[in-house]
Amino acid sequence: MIGIGILGAATIAPAAILKPAALRSDCKIVAVAARDAVRARNYAGENDIPDICDSYEALIARPDIDLIYNALPPHRHADLTIAALEAGRAVLCEKPFAMNAPEAARMVDAAQRTGGVLIEAFHYRFHPAFQRVFDIVHSGQLGTIRRIEAAFSVAIPYRPGELRHTPGVGGGALMDLGCYPVHWVRTLVGVEPEIVSARAECERPGVDTSMEAEFRFPGGETGSIHTTMAPDTKFEAWIRVDGTRGQLKITNPIHPHRGHAITTTTGGTSRTVTAPGQATYDHQLAHVMDVLCGRSDALTGGRDAVGNMAAIDAIYRAAGLSPRGM
Repeated sequence: MIGIGILGAATIAPAAILKPAALRSDCKIVAVAARDAVRARNYAGENDIPDICDSYEALIARPDIDLIYNALPPHRHADLTIAALEAGRAVLCEKPFAMNAPEAARMVDAAQRTGGVLIEAFHYRFHPAFQRVFDIVHSGQLGTIRRIEAAFSVAIPYRPGELRHTPGVGGGALMDLGCYPVHWVRTLVGVEPEIVSARAECERPGVDTSMEAEFRFPGGETGSIHTTMAPDTKFEAWIRVDGTRGQLKITNPIHPHRGHAITTTTGGTSRTVTAPGQATYDHQLAHVMDVLCGRSDALTGGRDAVGNMAAIDAIYRAAGLSPRGM
């Protein structure tokens, strides 16, 4: 039985860890820690969490916790993830992995030094829909891959205290939303990109409300990403792959369990399929448990997590902005 502790009274945690854990018999939620005990107590009561801790450090130190779910904003990912690893805990760390690539590298170094498990919570990666796309791209069915474009946008209006509009804690459209299309493109190509150009739109100094970037890869492939959290933005999430023999497009790779379509076009003929599966977060926790039990290697984290943050840092610089925390 794997005991799970939650860092942060996060709005994502019920879907990302509480509900998936409730469906399993090999893990359980033990406790939560928040900024203060009152917040933790209220959150625990609302979500049927058995216990609270009065500090993040106390949660990490509990001997009945094996896995820490770090759901805090990015500015608390590095220090608390490293502390958890040094305490012998496995860590599932929310995206974006860190504030920047140097922080990510320190986290990965800590995992290697301690022998601990450290996984980045890119929940989409563990769903059969993305695996189907990955398999098609790498099967040769589309020929040689020439270009991959991806977009993810959701309206996140500004309000005082909104973390996604606060650069000091890791806010910005690229960090919160754009980290996904960056990861989609990098994962499908399989090597690290050069950032050719980037353009940001900022409603407030240093906070990218929108970002687009152009990639180039060592094999000659090109790519692009687009993301925006501007008010009145309509939800969009898609990946498009162009090869010498055909094209592929998946709609809604972020939450395929809510409806998605994978369309391939080769030889003038199009075919649309779906990949049955549970919620992405159910597949994510199943993967974490497989890694903890030695049944699988981690699909995210490690060099991949450092590479994603390095690409994000480079996009910010290319757009004339500073990487977060620098």
